[in-house]
Amino acid sequence: MKRALTLIFLALATPLAAHDTTAGNLHIDHPWMPVPMATAKSAAGYMVITNHGSEADALVEVRSDFAEQTMLHTTEHSDGVAKMTHVMTLPIAPGETATLQPDGLHVMFMGLQDKVAEGDLIPATLVFRHAGEVAVEFAVDAMAGHDHGDHSNHSGH
Repeated sequence: MKRALTLIFLALATPLAAHDTTAGNLHIDHPWMPVPMATAKSAAGYMVITNHGSEADALVEVRSDFAEQTMLHTTEHSDGVAKMTHVMTLPIAPGETATLQPDGLHVMFMGLQDKVAEGDLIPATLVFRHAGEVAVEFAVDAMAGHDHGDHSNHSGH
């Protein structure tokens, strides 16, 4: 019985661990994106990046063939209106964690090249100032109650 439970736990844990990546002193935890609407031209991606080192680093670029353009954005609220703003770099101080999450910092995939479904994995490359290029996969997950598929206010990007 113990062996069966251990095997079940390992089978369930493996997909979760597959979305964690370590590059030097940086740990990237579970890159993911909610399933975009079928007609969406853009999608948002999220993750948690922790700097376990003694030197600051910064996320300076995200690349993916999944979209024509990929940028770091933040969501700012003013008078009840949400506005997306381009972020050039995301500094990550030693011992600190940067959380990219809905309604905050996120990766914006604009000009989607393909339709995706829950369970798909979207390859991307994170480019850090010191850690360099890091290959990751964004897991496409359901996200009840949130719709980040239509960012029509991204004119000028």
